[in-house]
Amino acid sequence: MKFNKYVSSSSRKNRQRHFNAPSHIRRKIMSSPLSKELRQKYNVRSIPIRKDDEVQVVRGHHKGQQVGKVVQVYRKKYVIHIERIQREKVNGTTSYVGIHPSKVVIVKLKMDKDRKSILERKASSRQKLDKGKHTEESLMES
Repeated sequence: MKFNKYVSSSSRKNRQRHFNAPSHIRRKIMSSPLSKELRQKYNVRSIPIRKDDEVQVVRGHHKGQQVGKVVQVYRKKYVIHIERIQREKVNGTTSYVGIHPSKVVIVKLKMDKDRKSILERKASSRQKLDKGKHTEESLMES
């Protein structure tokens, strides 16, 4: 069911808008989920990724426990480059492997006043959504 009649549900148009998106929209598309600890702390599920965030890869060939710093957010290719995730090329030089931001989890945020305001705004809108919901405890009481 369509919720907004002004947004197309055509695959062709969606792909076109995705791959021709301007930089400010690509930033939002390139969001990463927060780790469980950060999600509890800030009451926010995901946030657009940024250069000095520390992330952990959770999907694909490079997934594992090691945490790496984001070296570059490559908006043109929809990938991020992470500190320790590199591969050796045929000529001997190393290059970063591009990883999509949805396949990583943010473990540590680079904080500044803008990021703080984004987190506060997202958390406050989440509290408004939770207002009418019942929890298991409230159901047991009644």
